[in-house]
Amino acid sequence: MPDPSEQLQRLVEAGFSFQTFERFPRSLGILKGDCIALVEPTPEGLKMIGTPGWRMGEVMGVLVTQGDRQVFQAKGEALEATPERVEGLARFRAELASFL
Repeated sequence: MPDPSEQLQRLVEAGFSFQTFERFPRSLGILKGDCIALVEPTPEGLKMIGTPGWRMGEVMGVLVTQGDRQVFQAKGEALEATPERVEGLARFRAELASFL
């Protein structure tokens, strides 16, 4: 059973950083570049909550389809989901999953 503190240490060593959110007191934001995921401690170690997204200021934009294009959407704001951003998010998600 993974120890959350050991998982966090490995994430730091791999270049990830952390952010807390008042709105989500039980969760922790894990960041690398412009990608972000929320995790929470469980008896089985840290677990991802939902789907990782793109950091847009103080919020996380989730990947959605609008009409015929993909965007990262956060509240009323949208950011184009370029192939580079989508690929970067996929790499982030896979790398983070390997530590969890």
